[in-house]
This record gives sequence, structure tokens and C-alpha cells, in this order.
Amino acid sequence: MAFVRFRPALLAGRTLHHIAKIRRWFSNDAVPRITTHYSVVPREGDPRWTDVDMERYADEADVVIVGGGPAGLSASIRLMQLAQEQEKEIRVMVVEKAADIGCHTLSGACLEPRALQELFPDWEERGAPLNTPVTADKFALLTERRRIDIPILPGMPMHNHGNYIVRLGHLVRWLGEQAEELGVEIYPGTPASEVLYHEDGSVAGIATSDVGISKDGSPKDSFARGMELRAKCTIFAEGCHGHLAKQLFTKFNLREKCEPQTYGIGLKELWEIKPENHKPGTIEHTVGWPLDKISYGARALNEGGIQCIPKLTFPGGCLVGCSPGFMNVPKIKGTHNAMKSAMVAAECIFEALNDDGNADASWIEPIKYEEKIKESWVWKELYSVRNVRPSFHNPLGLFGGLLYTGLFYIIGRGMEPWTLKHGGTDAVRLKSASNSKVITYPKPDGEISFDLLSSVALTGTNHDHDQPAHLTLKDDSIPVDRNFAVFDGPEGRFCPAGVYEYVPLEIGDGVRLQINAQNCIHCKTCDIKCPSQNINWVVPEAGGGPAYDGM
Repeated sequence: MAFVRFRPALLAGRTLHHIAKIRRWFSNDAVPRITTHYSVVPREGDPRWTDVDMERYADEADVVIVGGGPAGLSASIRLMQLAQEQEKEIRVMVVEKAADIGCHTLSGACLEPRALQELFPDWEERGAPLNTPVTADKFALLTERRRIDIPILPGMPMHNHGNYIVRLGHLVRWLGEQAEELGVEIYPGTPASEVLYHEDGSVAGIATSDVGISKDGSPKDSFARGMELRAKCTIFAEGCHGHLAKQLFTKFNLREKCEPQTYGIGLKELWEIKPENHKPGTIEHTVGWPLDKISYGARALNEGGIQCIPKLTFPGGCLVGCSPGFMNVPKIKGTHNAMKSAMVAAECIFEALNDDGNADASWIEPIKYEEKIKESWVWKELYSVRNVRPSFHNPLGLFGGLLYTGLFYIIGRGMEPWTLKHGGTDAVRLKSASNSKVITYPKPDGEISFDLLSSVALTGTNHDHDQPAHLTLKDDSIPVDRNFAVFDGPEGRFCPAGVYEYVPLEIGDGVRLQINAQNCIHCKTCDIKCPSQNINWVVPEAGGGPAYDGM
């Protein structure tokens, strides 16, 4: 989107598109109003905003990084390491939407330490929280009544010798501490809500979110404008399906030469078990039953692989980590690739910043990053497994995918001379209700299975209820007119946190969509899976979201 300093103004000179939005907001039509966020309902022309000061304060850095996860922090650390090695002055800022570094981080997590070893060869002496080396791997195919053990041999994707079982949030917190010691400025509780652009269309930085807006979209007495953070290069490390990265994909046509990304949802439960049953270092993977039951989910995962990686650079910035999608699906790992991609990007950015030809430039594009990542072990690793995930789209489903993986990856190491396609977005794969069977799920027993809201409570998620829902709808009429009418309201089923529910109208017959935004755990599944692509996830006010402790 273009950056505009909003001033009190009349509708003169506004586009018909904006005028139509404003009319829709102030009209008394039959569609219940759901979305009040300014990204859908413009403030221009809204009399409630007429006398509000919309100026932003601005700050500048050499590099601004959006996202304080493994990738963003690795990029910041590598930049400062290079600056110290070459005795250069550089200012690096990291903004993170979570209230504390690491508390929005969730992963399995079995860490392959290859990238960490390159970033900090002395990570053990520095006290990195890698405390549990993998000692045993188990893999099994489950049916409703049987377990069929499958051996894991060296070289197989799930062979974890040399890896560590970690609480990734704790590792991210440790990376944050290392970054700050090197001089990186880290700002948790600071969501990046907009991309800023120069007049020539290049990225100029980001703007942080406004605060003090009521649920109906009006300013509170506590309203405060976000800040502009400008840089020669902005690194977007938002993680899977970042809401700013989505805008960049469109503006710079970054997906022109790749397939649409395809996703999975990660499910995690942390249990306390009897000490005698605890086997430190043991990893068990299972496939099969009971994958056709609903469980508690918390994070979307990029599963498209190398076919779905977009162009990584654009004027004024680049994408790193899970934002473009470097996850290795058969390994069920992505942290090592995310960190390495960020380190490669940092090295290319640092080189461009110190190029005499860029001394007076207002922005740089780290063009060499694309070339260098393709020369790295990340690209080699992803290329070798490129056909594993799409091989599951076959008439035999799970078993066909396992058979293909056994024949062409385990034996041939991905050397087959073809590359399979995924065949469209996840949203278009949803079947209509008339073409689907009703599934009756067993009720939670309160012992080994639990109701959805009880699980959501364990995430510690919290949002100020008096703010516009950050789950925005492009059109408030579509949920009932299409999603409910054609698909029987899938929002309530694909959301793992009970955010969406269809409730009876207060007057008359019919239903309306109710959005319980305070439940959102920031997985972004709704944005990915909505069959009408009508949901746009944006950042909430500062500090909102889950409060994971080392998940």
C-alpha cells in the first residue's frame, strides 16, 4: 500500500472505491457490520476522525527487521558481527509484535544446529539452551487398532542424530540477548502494520501500529499514532504468511515465477507425564490414525518447498526465513534453513551498504542474496525433497506419498529428473457442503482430549477487547451469502481457537458471523483457508496474542 499522511479532509478527490467503502459503513443496509478496521473502512471522511492529529514521528536506521524470531534475530546478529569485524558503524533495529521476545514462537522443536554453529561456533560456551541431544528416533504407522513400526535409517529425513530437542521460544529469547549484546536495538510489543514506500515505489521502511482505537473504529482519548521506521534496507522476517509480505508479493509480483504456497497446520500439546515414563532425547513420529479428528492447533506452516519460494528481493528490501518459506517438510524442520537464509541475506545487505556506489542511495536491493542462497546448502537440501510433499496428492493419498518417498527420496535422494506441482492454493481445495459428508466427532473426555476453549486458555492469549477486530473482512456480506450458504460456515472448523462462530440473528431468521478476536492465537489459518479469500489477518494493537513460554 502507498504511505499517506492522513489529514482531516472532505471526500473531494477520493476514489470511488473509498467513497463506496464509506457509504457502506454509514448506511443502514441489511448486512450486519462486522469489520471496523481502518484498512477496510477508511478514516478519511469519517467525522469521528476530523480533529485527530495523524502525524507520525519518524526514526531512521541502516536496516530495519520485521520479526524477532530465529530468522530476524539471526540477520541482525550477522549484520553486527560483520560491522564489528570490519570496524563499521551500523544501526540495526528489530520490531516484534509479541510483548516479549519468544512468546509468539511455537515449534516442535527438534533443532538441526548447523546454522547456529555457523552463527556462533562457541554457542555451548555462550549458554545456548540446547540441553537435550536426540538419543533415539521412532517412526510408526498407526491404524485405529494397531501400530506398525517403521525403521529410521541414517540418511532418512527424520533421522535426527546430532540434533537437539529444544524449546524454541527459549532459544529465540537467547538469540535476542546475543543480539542486544552486539548492539542491535530490539523493540518487542511493536507490531509493524504498514509498508512505507518512496516516491519511486521502492520500500522505505515500515510503520508501527496505532493504539487507542475503539472496537467501533473511533479514536479513544488515549489514541496515539504509530511511528515511521525508515531504512535503506528492510528485512521482512514475519514468519509463515506474513501480512506485510502478502502485500509485497502483489506490489512487486514476487510470485510470478513460482507456484502458490501450500500450508499445513502445526498441532502441539505439552503434557506433564510420570517421571518413570520420561525418556529424554527420544523422538516419536507417527502417521495415519487419528488424523481425521479435530485437535488443537497453533501455527501455520509453509509446506510448498522450493517450488513455492518467491523472488526474494525487491527495491529496498528482502524476505527471509519462513516468510518466503524454507521449511523442509520431510524433516519437519525449518528453523535451521530460516536462520541460514537470514544470515546469507545479512551478508549481502552489508556488502551493498558498504558499496561506494550506494553511499548516497536512499535504498538498496541485496540482489546477490538470491544467487547466494541458491549456492548454499539450504537450496541443495530443499531441492532434494522437492517432490515429497506434492507426491501425497495422488489417488492413494498417504500411502501413495509414503511409497513415492521411499522409492525416489530414500533410494534416489531426489535426483529424479522431474518436479511435481502442488496444483493450486489450499483455499480452492475446500469442497462445498453438498459434496461432503457430515463428520461426527467424538466429544472430548476431559482426560486425554479437551474442548477447544480449554485448550485456547492454555495459550495465555490475550487482546484488548475494545479494539477493531484484526481479523478483517473484505466484504461483510460474504460469510453468510457464500461461506455459510455454500460451505456450511467453514470458519468455525478451520480455526483452531474458536475465533469464528455463526450465531442466530437477534431479530428475524438467519445467522450472522461473530468474530471473537480476543481468542486469536495468530496462526493465520483463516487467512489461508477461507474459500472466498475474504479474510485478511492484520496485526492487532501492541502486545496482543499468545503468551507461550518456550513452546
